Amino acid sequence: MGEHVPLLEVKNVKKYFKVSSGWNHAVDDVSFTLERGRTIGVVGESGCGKSTLGRIICRLLDATDGQVLLNGEDITHAKGAKLKKIHEKIQIVFQDPYSSLNPRLRIESTVMEPLKNSHRFTSAKAMNEEANKIMELVGIDERLRQSYPHELDGGRRQRVGIARALALNPDVIVCDEPVSALDVSVQAQILNLLMDLQEKMGSAYIFVTHDLGVVRHIANDIMVMYLGQAVEIAPTEVLFKRTLHPYTKALFSAIPSTNIHEPMQRIQLKGEITNPINPKPGCVRADKSSCSRCPSPAAASPPAASTPRKPASSRRCWKRWNRTTSCSAAAIKRSTIEKGREKRLWNWFMTRANTAF
Repeated sequence: MGEHVPLLEVKNVKKYFKVSSGWNHAVDDVSFTLERGRTIGVVGESGCGKSTLGRIICRLLDATDGQVLLNGEDITHAKGAKLKKIHEKIQIVFQDPYSSLNPRLRIESTVMEPLKNSHRFTSAKAMNEEANKIMELVGIDERLRQSYPHELDGGRRQRVGIARALALNPDVIVCDEPVSALDVSVQAQILNLLMDLQEKMGSAYIFVTHDLGVVRHIANDIMVMYLGQAVEIAPTEVLFKRTLHPYTKALFSAIPSTNIHEPMQRIQLKGEITNPINPKPGCVRADKSSCSRCPSPAAASPPAASTPRKPASSRRCWKRWNRTTSCSAAAIKRSTIEKGREKRLWNWFMTRANTAF
């Protein structure tokens, strides 16, 4: 029996931008794998390289170093007709639905555009039927299909962006903060739509977001990024039970708590942010007073985190003796049940919100 090949594999990907004072390390040695029908959430502060990583995977940007494998095939430097085929298999949903849609095209024409460019259909009738099927799938009313983007609200515009991304039934969809510009009730609609579509079509998602509550709701695994590096990768249920990397601990301590018996204990990150332009060798947090694990600021960089092979947490940290922490099957089962309860509560909230408005 041959070795299992993941749907998407990112190996030691780097992206450096040339600036006047040197090289900006936007993405620095990031590795992970993604299976079909699963979602990996990418979280971190602004400027940590989340969106840049997504654009590299979509081949909207070229990687400086490393590999991106799709079904075992290296697509890092694909060009011409091969690159066009890759764009059919990997699509992206942008953060701002208004700026990502052509203001001169009607909604129906926007959804049909990728169908035309793929040359998969021999007749206009078959193409129109497929476009109508996709728009019905994402919940775009028939009365809105001849409208222009400026005539729709933010939630409906984002549905158009999702329909355009799903048009060619891609294997991987990069969701670059698709709900951050929407209000809470519309966010819930879009998130539940994405989850339902994933169950029906089997696509894999790379979900980029700032909102830890959102990523907990939708993601199977979470990758935490800081200054272009993946500092911790773990299954969602494991990461929310126990964080290991100092930066992840500080990030998760900012999540608001509704439990009055357990007050929030914020972890304040002290010191200046490390300059991503020509960074010094070693851990990016080695010179911070909030972290005392590094042997010295000039020490060599700790080994990069990568996707664990078992329910565990992998981190980029010098504290190697506790690099991975397994989670028992019983704990994972309890977490899965809790996640189902959260989804039911979310749906109940949506029903109440729609009734109120």
